[in-house]
Amino acid sequence: MPKFRLIAGLAALSILAACATATPYQAALDSSSRGYSEQQIENNRFRVQFAGNSLTDRKTVETYLLYRAAELTKLNGYDHFRVVHRDTDAESRMVPIGGGAYSPYYDHFYLDYYYYGPRSYYRTRPYGYDPFWPRWGYYDPYWGPAEYRESTRYIASAEILMGKGAKPDDAAYFDADQVIMNLSGSIVRPQP
Repeated sequence: MPKFRLIAGLAALSILAACATATPYQAALDSSSRGYSEQQIENNRFRVQFAGNSLTDRKTVETYLLYRAAELTKLNGYDHFRVVHRDTDAESRMVPIGGGAYSPYYDHFYLDYYYYGPRSYYRTRPYGYDPFWPRWGYYDPYWGPAEYRESTRYIASAEILMGKGAKPDDAAYFDADQVIMNLSGSIVRPQP
């Protein structure tokens, strides 16, 4: 029995650790998941995108996008690519932290009712506002006032045009081999 608890505990810890890491360099499974995706527009033109979670910073998302563009260029038999259009969107929202997350299903049920046997409850306070009904203070540390922090997820996208031969002398063009060689050290792949 202790071995089973240890194995279950380690499995739960590994799942929790996987949720608390930045998005690794991986393919997005569908449109709502995080990772890279691409769409072919013409034979040598693609739209590439990398979406990160709230723990993936903007620099990482943009680095993974360039790396995927270079990888895609080599996979299709081209030598360089030009970034025709590039954009990074930030999706910010406020998320509750710690205790105090509000649940619409929580109605202070056990504060407002007395229990009188199976399926027999009596409401101690009237519905609605009654200024003459006695009030008392109550603090619930789990459902109390919430604290919030800003959570931002970045999505980088680019339209690329691929070409063969020597890279033109223009800042919008990237040599795919050099991009792969220079950025491969900063690419974090998913754990097996």
